[in-house]
Amino acid sequence: MVRCKVLIMGAAGRDFHNFNVYFRDKPEYEVVAFTAAQIPDIEGRIYPAPLSGELYPQGIPVFAEEDLPRLIREYEIDQVVFAYSDVLHTYVMSWASLALACGVDFRLMGPRTTMIRSRVPVVAVTAVRTGAGKSQTTRRVAEILTGAGRKVVVVRHPMPYGILAEQAVQRFADYTDMDRHNCTIEEREEYEPHIDRGNVVYAGVDYETILRQAETEADVVLWDGGNNDLPFYVPDLHIVVVDPHRPGHEVSYHPGETNLRMAHVVVINKVDSASPADVAAVRENIRCLNRRAVVVEADSPVTVDDPEAVRGRQVLVVEDGPTLTHGNMAFGAGLLAARRHGAAGIVDPRPFAVGSIRDTFAKYGQLTRVLPAMGYGDQQIRELEETINRVPAELVVIGTPVDLRRVLTLNKPAVRVRYELFERGKPDLEDIIAERILRS
Repeated sequence: MVRCKVLIMGAAGRDFHNFNVYFRDKPEYEVVAFTAAQIPDIEGRIYPAPLSGELYPQGIPVFAEEDLPRLIREYEIDQVVFAYSDVLHTYVMSWASLALACGVDFRLMGPRTTMIRSRVPVVAVTAVRTGAGKSQTTRRVAEILTGAGRKVVVVRHPMPYGILAEQAVQRFADYTDMDRHNCTIEEREEYEPHIDRGNVVYAGVDYETILRQAETEADVVLWDGGNNDLPFYVPDLHIVVVDPHRPGHEVSYHPGETNLRMAHVVVINKVDSASPADVAAVRENIRCLNRRAVVVEADSPVTVDDPEAVRGRQVLVVEDGPTLTHGNMAFGAGLLAARRHGAAGIVDPRPFAVGSIRDTFAKYGQLTRVLPAMGYGDQQIRELEETINRVPAELVVIGTPVDLRRVLTLNKPAVRVRYELFERGKPDLEDIIAERILRS
């Protein structure tokens, strides 16, 4: 048999999932390599043999994305599969054009070939962009389901930044589980809020095995999406969050537009802080792309645990990393809170950044007054800590979902910013979940 040689472009998430559920056991394909983007230091690894299956006894190498033309030539690739998220449509087609110019096929894989069906109901929360408000929406959905007496198990989109063979299936029920799995700041940001509410979280690499284990303790599986990726599981209820702070992004980013077109429910978040014109523009795009969807408007009010500590102080604002980087936002909840509660000034962190944090500012030019909480590995976490401690601020305003003081030693006081989802009007998420999930 002549095997079709495949290269999968990814970012340590969707790429591995597509391989596992579609390519792994098909002898007609040979996945020669993965490429890596978006996340620092994830190239140069091997997708290990225990996860690759019998057809790949040596595992599969992961290369830097910029090596794509060389890899196509040297490995005689037949097909390139694009398998990551939160990128402009033009970005995807630019890579497609390069692959076609190299003489090979370019492929996007859809729900029929990549979604797994669950034995229990699945509610999926996804978005059209990183930073739209999936986290608070997922927490709201979990609150509704647990309040109705359902046992909710959260399955989080993959973030396998460590030793892949040890991360096939991960279960998090308390903080010690995060320590045991050496979780990065990015992972803790997603897991900790659920754990605080008593919900078990699963994550890892092999999402069919994860689902089968989660089903044994769940009445409802809650898919907590990453970036603006599609769900890995067939959803009985698909809730998609859109962001009126970035009107038009819901129709210009991959695969966020796909999520919008597939949605059963669209949540227009942050209505309390967006302009009415931008909310109206987003609503019109929803109407044009998905007339069937129920549209829910919601607020994400920002609160601070000690607002008086902010007033009159020179503050350093630390925001969620992915929201600012590949989410392309110039600010987040931390900056909104600092200004609302009377900070005397926002200290520019750029002159004090070190190592990879300095490189992050160079790469993302929209960042001028806030510090992204980059923490994809031990070294970067230490560089983030050093940067914060070098900034001559009186107070740190932590706008991340995780309390950074759990993983960093800070030399100045800090306050935390929190945000939850509050729907406006009817029907709200409780009404919709009651109709689509609880009564089924």
